[in-house]
Amino acid sequence: MNLSRPAGERRNRTSLKIGIVDLIERQPSRTLYGRVVNANFASIMPQAVGVWAEQLGHEVEYITYTGFEDLERELPRDVDLVFVNAFTQAAYLAYSISNLYRRRGVVTVLGGPHARAYPDDAAEFFDYVIGLADQHLITALLSDFPPNPSIGLYLTAARQPMTLPGVRERWKYIEKTLAKTRIIHVVQMLGSLGCPYTCNFCIDSEIDYQTMSYDQLREDLAFLQKQPRSLMVAWMDPNFGVRFDDYMDVIESVVPPGKLQFACETSLSLLSEANLKRMKQNHFKMVFPGVESWFDYNNKAKQKKTDTGLEKVRRVADHCNVIMEYVPYLQTNLIFGWDSDTGAEPFELTKRFLDLAPGVYPKYSLLTAFGASAPLSRQYMAQDRLLDLPFQFLDGYSGINVKTKNYTHAELFGHMTDLMKYTVSAGLIWRRFKANGSAMARYGNLLRARSKERNAGAGQGMVDHYREVQQRLENDPEFLAFGSGETTRPPAYYVQKIRQALGPLYDQLPAKVLDYFQFGEAAPNTRISLSPRVRPPLTPVEAPGDRIA
Repeated sequence: MNLSRPAGERRNRTSLKIGIVDLIERQPSRTLYGRVVNANFASIMPQAVGVWAEQLGHEVEYITYTGFEDLERELPRDVDLVFVNAFTQAAYLAYSISNLYRRRGVVTVLGGPHARAYPDDAAEFFDYVIGLADQHLITALLSDFPPNPSIGLYLTAARQPMTLPGVRERWKYIEKTLAKTRIIHVVQMLGSLGCPYTCNFCIDSEIDYQTMSYDQLREDLAFLQKQPRSLMVAWMDPNFGVRFDDYMDVIESVVPPGKLQFACETSLSLLSEANLKRMKQNHFKMVFPGVESWFDYNNKAKQKKTDTGLEKVRRVADHCNVIMEYVPYLQTNLIFGWDSDTGAEPFELTKRFLDLAPGVYPKYSLLTAFGASAPLSRQYMAQDRLLDLPFQFLDGYSGINVKTKNYTHAELFGHMTDLMKYTVSAGLIWRRFKANGSAMARYGNLLRARSKERNAGAGQGMVDHYREVQQRLENDPEFLAFGSGETTRPPAYYVQKIRQALGPLYDQLPAKVLDYFQFGEAAPNTRISLSPRVRPPLTPVEAPGDRIA
């Protein structure tokens, strides 16, 4: 496989060929659910890096991996440098790709959530690891990027970028992704960065909130209306609509009602009935608020501090029923395993919530710590409450890497099995179908509930997954030893799952990762430092012809 340019040719060229790989999935997928939704989760920053590189005169080859491509065949070839964007559950796939390129003399760069959560571990396997990125940092990197064969450099900007390339500038990359979408065609946009809330489990809780340019947003929305296919704009803000009236004013100034559809992730506290009426007028079709816990995080859920347990369930259910009068598709996000959770109560309360608000589709996550990326993760590290669960399973449902206060992991998965069975029971599926007011919500939720895929967005497949993990936690000696902390060697079950997921790229995993699988010595998930060699924020570099204040 010829992945790199000849060394002499690279030395004689001022124009580079750059590969950009956005890992939307971590493994092959063949499900209908994945076919419909996966391609709609392409990230914005890899596209922004592509635009910045082209503005410097470089050639860019951009690909997304949704689980349906032959990744080895798709990987960019004849490149000088490759950027990989990955969530933590795709870390081993990213490491394999990096190793494949580095063996052929190509410099590799990692960005995305895994780079921010585990920069020290990623620096073992990439030449460069990027935390926060802006145009100045990318420009400086592309002007001088010697390989770092022992330990990579961690690079980060001082803050989030003040501007990003707009939809028109990113369109060639967006179009390439849209060609893979089915039924729903989503374009990702950002109205803001950072978050005004201080949820201690969230990586954005320590990032200052800032709005993006309203003029740029107007230009982007105007451009999207001219495209031939029907599009949905998904606002990827950590919390969309913090300055609610401003954003609605932007939309209403350029988008005639019905010309575009919208989806957003936001908090219940922003979804007042007055705001919901305005969202309906502007064709918001999907909303994804976080409930998080029945005993905590009431600020985002628009609840009093004293409203916990059943009282919170009733209030949130009433609020959700009001929301669905205006927005047809509602998914609530809940996390289990908090220190405030005890016994069966959080799970029984969730069943009660589903009874009171049957039109809602819930997404469940298990409490997960991602390196030192959030205050709560650092607290668990200080308390020695983390397990070295392989990265592949840090997705919020495959496993749990926190030593929970009031449950064994077997108990927790037992409760999740019971809750998921109720969530996708025939009676509740039918009640949800009747309660949903649009064909998109009705058949979308039916597809999710009946899907056999083992994915947090799916249904029936998750019952089987939770049950299998519970049984292994109760009966498999390797799971028992690993979960108790007696050994850091991952159970053979995990290693086999990783081998199946990576396929032929498993053989490209670096030796240190394979040693961790075999001996448990690498222990990658509990390191706290950023990296052995951290470069301070780069001095701003003025890109030719494109000055940024």
